[in-house]
Amino acid sequence: MAPALLHEPPRAIGYCRVSTGDQAESGLGISAQRSALEQEAARRGWLLEIVTEEGASGKDLAGRPKLRDVMDRLDRHEADVLMVAKLDRLSRSVHDFTGITKRAAKRGWSVVLLDANVDTTTLSGALMANVMSSFSEYERGLIAQRTRDALAAKKAAGVRLGRPRRVSPEVTARVVALKESGLSLAAIAQTLNDEQVPTAHGGAQWYRSTVQGVLKSSVLDAAAAGPLSQ
Repeated sequence: MAPALLHEPPRAIGYCRVSTGDQAESGLGISAQRSALEQEAARRGWLLEIVTEEGASGKDLAGRPKLRDVMDRLDRHEADVLMVAKLDRLSRSVHDFTGITKRAAKRGWSVVLLDANVDTTTLSGALMANVMSSFSEYERGLIAQRTRDALAAKKAAGVRLGRPRRVSPEVTARVVALKESGLSLAAIAQTLNDEQVPTAHGGAQWYRSTVQGVLKSSVLDAAAAGPLSQ
């Protein structure tokens, strides 16, 4: 009889982040995050690799190349779990967080946030992630509705709206989050059209090219902001 195959323990990548101003904040330093991750991994019997990113803003994913590399590795099944000590170390945007959890579900890896009771390796933790995602969807709907209402009010008041050169930061964050979740340019355009989100020029129709333009602008803005951006 052949010997039974032993299952290897899950492989986790622990992500730690501080921005320049965070380094002196209590409980947010790299050493505190590392310690929390190591203790939890040891408790679960998981293999753990720590990746740190210093001087990186939590504003969006564009300015965090190490996190993007970690998710690419998870997509390639070089590890099984993304583990983070605190939600705001992963993202200060619920939109970004939702995109990450959707990407994880689609690509077959899990997300564990120690402070937010999110653990998509369990049913209850996955439920918490879905609750946060639902609130994110609701928030995006409110943003879209406020934008439409504001434009309608200005138009009713006879204000010439003109042709704005750029979309709002909220819409840009929405487009980036959808891209990070794994959607194609065409799917992102359709989503924005379904939500009736105005384009950069106040139009009602998004296309692959307009979505691509927003993504390129977000990357250029992140590069221009430099490492001191918070």
